Amino acid sequence: MARLGIYVLTLNCARNAVQSDVFASHLFDVLPKSGPQSTDLPEVLVLSLQEVAPIAYAFLGGSFLDPYYNALRRAVDIASGDERYRSIVTKNAGMTAIMVFVREDVAEKIARVETAEVGVGTQDMGNKGAAGARIGYQINGADEDTIDMTFVAAHIAPNEWAVERRNQDWKSISQRLVFSKADKSEIIRSRHGENEEDVPLLQTELAEGGRHDGLYSPVSYLFTAGDFNYRTSSTRPGPKDHIKFPRPTDDVHSPHHYSRLLENDQLSHELQQERTLQNFSEAPIRFLPTYKFSLRASRPVDDSPLGQWTWSKNRWPSWCDRILYRDASSSISTNSQRIEVHGYDALPLFETSDHRAVALSASVPLIPVSAPPVFAPPFEIDPDWKRKRAIARRKEIVVGVAAYLGLTWEGNGLLLATSLGVLGAYLVLQSFLAG
Repeated sequence: MARLGIYVLTLNCARNAVQSDVFASHLFDVLPKSGPQSTDLPEVLVLSLQEVAPIAYAFLGGSFLDPYYNALRRAVDIASGDERYRSIVTKNAGMTAIMVFVREDVAEKIARVETAEVGVGTQDMGNKGAAGARIGYQINGADEDTIDMTFVAAHIAPNEWAVERRNQDWKSISQRLVFSKADKSEIIRSRHGENEEDVPLLQTELAEGGRHDGLYSPVSYLFTAGDFNYRTSSTRPGPKDHIKFPRPTDDVHSPHHYSRLLENDQLSHELQQERTLQNFSEAPIRFLPTYKFSLRASRPVDDSPLGQWTWSKNRWPSWCDRILYRDASSSISTNSQRIEVHGYDALPLFETSDHRAVALSASVPLIPVSAPPVFAPPFEIDPDWKRKRAIARRKEIVVGVAAYLGLTWEGNGLLLATSLGVLGAYLVLQSFLAG
């Protein structure tokens, strides 16, 4: 059975632009080394990005984010070599962003693109939140023969003790992440540096608007990736707790093997109790915690027994960065129609972040999915979702302007120049009146 390759990567960027060449050298580390999925790069590549830029740039959006996106596009170009990718979606909800790329040879099979955004941070602003993209992929060149895939980048509440708040954040995302036709500004039709006039339009730009679908769709394969912030303890570590942190060892019976700490993983427990990420699955975790590393750990983390793991002593090492998936509702009856996972692992530590990136290599069957007779999502769409997001977006602009003026060199310079201009005008006016 023909399958479509999908590669999802999540990274908390710590408000820094990635180093394109370094990021590129590890971008596809989780691709399988053997088997059918090892011969080609995946048709679909998705980047889930948290803290993509400083709050001023992220809240203002637009061209302020270009340097951060362009560094990632360069990395994709470097990593893909001769197999080029086309960027089809770049979308942010405040400080959380999603970028979707498709391999150039299948780009014309994208029949539909929808996007969504929601804030769940302070007063529903986007210091925490989710951005989503839903794409329709043509199987046989006919609009009715498509498969839908939904990708969600998320970043929810921090702190060891905030389990219930994280669960509530996911509920809010489920209720208010509503998909509609993508704006043209969100559909990047060409690779960075190419003239858009020279690139064929995606079929999605001719699609009719008006659809408003929730996160849980009965006919869509669903992937969510992000910094979910679930920890391995409900309290901060004490002064001597760092001696219990995982250490390099191959002995699974050792108290210092990372699997001992994994037993305390909050997300695994909440999933089992169906209190968060309802109906999602996760591949087995066979990698060490992804957070929090000391900023002094500037060299890539080595997973070998002789490797040096440098943890921050004020946080319990935790698997904050995760990727989960959900099969389309009508595809769960047969294994051949399920999402197939080929790899799930963490990447080396990049010196620009205190998180490790995590990637999932998977594939979905190229078979149309029919809607089931009855479908009940875990949560209904909030009828007030659009108004709430509009109000929060206005607040983001105000905060973004204030942060730009107060926290950036450009804003400081603009504020100083304006102040000097006003002062100069006042002195000239005073001199004129005195004369």
